[in-house]
Amino acid sequence: MLNNKKVVVVLPAYNAALTLEKTFLEIPVDIVDEVVLVDDASKDDTVEVGKKLGIRHIIRHDANKGYGGNQKSCYNKALELGADIVIMVHPDYQYTPKLILAMSSIIANDVYPAVFGSRILGKGALKGGMPMYKYIFNRFLTLTQNILIGQKLSEYHTGYRAFSAEILRNINYMANSDDFIFDNEMVSQVFMKGYDIAEVTCPTKYFEEASSINFKRSSIYGLGVLRVSLQHRLHKWGLIKAKIY
Repeated sequence: MLNNKKVVVVLPAYNAALTLEKTFLEIPVDIVDEVVLVDDASKDDTVEVGKKLGIRHIIRHDANKGYGGNQKSCYNKALELGADIVIMVHPDYQYTPKLILAMSSIIANDVYPAVFGSRILGKGALKGGMPMYKYIFNRFLTLTQNILIGQKLSEYHTGYRAFSAEILRNINYMANSDDFIFDNEMVSQVFMKGYDIAEVTCPTKYFEEASSINFKRSSIYGLGVLRVSLQHRLHKWGLIKAKIY
C-alpha cells in the first residue's frame, strides 16, 4: 500500500524467460501489493520462471493475442484485484522497476492520475543503446502527435506506464487494437477524457534479449500512430465519431 492505495504491477510477457527474474527482483515489494504476469502464449518457459519466483497471479493465453490483447488481460486482472494504482512494466528488463515507487507516489498523492517513464527526457534513450533510426522515428512521431493531440509529452511510445484505477475504469481500452498501436490509442483516450499525464526520466537498456520490433513493423506502427493522432483531432473537432472514445 502507498498512502492507503493498493498498488498492482502488471507484466505483459512474451518469451521473457531470460529477463523476467531480473525484472521481478527490482520490484519494490514493500509498496507493491500484487504482481500480475500475463504470458501471451510464449514459446519459452516464461510461466515456469514466474511460478518459481512466486508470482501469485499468472495468466497464460492459449493463443497469442498480441501486445494490446496482453495489456487488456493485465488491466482487467488488476482491476479485479481492487487496484488503486496500476503500473505496467515490460518484463524484458528494458526499463528498471526501481522507478515504481516514484511513479506510484505521484498518483498516490493525487498530483497526476497517470505517469510515464520517458526514455527521451535526459539522455536515457541513446545512452541505453536505442538505435539512431528508432530515436529519430520516436522524436518525429512524438512531435506530430503533440501537434495533432495538443499536448507536450516528451514520448508517447514508452512501455513503462502507471495509471490510477479511475482512468482505467473511465476509458474503453477494450475497444482498442490488440496490436502495438494499443498504447497510442490508450494515450489518446486518456487525453480525450481530460486527464493529464506526468513524465519521469527513465534510463533504458537495449540488448539482445530485450524485446523490439523490426523496421517493417516499426513502419506499420508509425502509420498507425499518425492515424490515431489524426482520428483524435477529427473526433475533437466533431467531424467524426471514433468508437474508442
